Amino acid sequence: MKKYAVIALVMLLVPFMAAASGTEEKTEYVFATDATWPPFEYIDENGNLTGFEVELVPMIGEAVGETFVVENIPWDTIFAGLRNGQYDGVASGVTITEERKATIDFSTPINNQGQVLIIPTAKAASIASIEDLPEGAKVGVQIGTTGDFALEAYPVEIRRYDDIGLAIEDMLNGNLDGAVCDSLIASDFVLKNENYADLLTVAGEPFTSEEIAIGVQKGNTELLDMINEGLQILMDNGEFDALKAKWGII
Repeated sequence: MKKYAVIALVMLLVPFMAAASGTEEKTEYVFATDATWPPFEYIDENGNLTGFEVELVPMIGEAVGETFVVENIPWDTIFAGLRNGQYDGVASGVTITEERKATIDFSTPINNQGQVLIIPTAKAASIASIEDLPEGAKVGVQIGTTGDFALEAYPVEIRRYDDIGLAIEDMLNGNLDGAVCDSLIASDFVLKNENYADLLTVAGEPFTSEEIAIGVQKGNTELLDMINEGLQILMDNGEFDALKAKWGII
């Protein structure tokens, strides 16, 4: 009887021993996204978090038999939260840069895009590209984005906003000469948004070329391998391309 009692006690203690030793099995992986970048991630008219990456992340998890979930996190804290371990990854239209690669490991790229200049349609006759902006022109951008960094190469007054939608509104109110953001985000404002279609114009072609990927903590090869494995499965079976087509991503 004592023998069976000892076995039962050991079985009860196993979960606590595992937790104490740091080997407790992970039940889900959390990915942060800043829901201000349609069609990648945004809040729809019903208040739901949605978009290309919001759907892609759980699909990657399912492909490798894991639970991947997405949470809405402000952009200005998103990378600090990743470093501090508040979540496992970032899926938020993140461009791969040499600076970011110093602290973040990136997945296989999920898209290629560039930065473009959006201007009021009334200025389209005089501004055909970002090179045509006069010195000191006021240009809005979302703070801390690659568009923000790219603008530093031009003689303009950079005005930074918490999200690109605020910059667009400020431009329509006459306070900016233009706004810079990802080409896909620009197409959502200009081509798909009926409220802006006649008021805004994309000036010329993208003036940068960027690869977008999912980021994880530096050195987290286990999670990175899972993401890349899941992406490859989705690319091979056609689900990745189907999802891109659904969200109008070329």
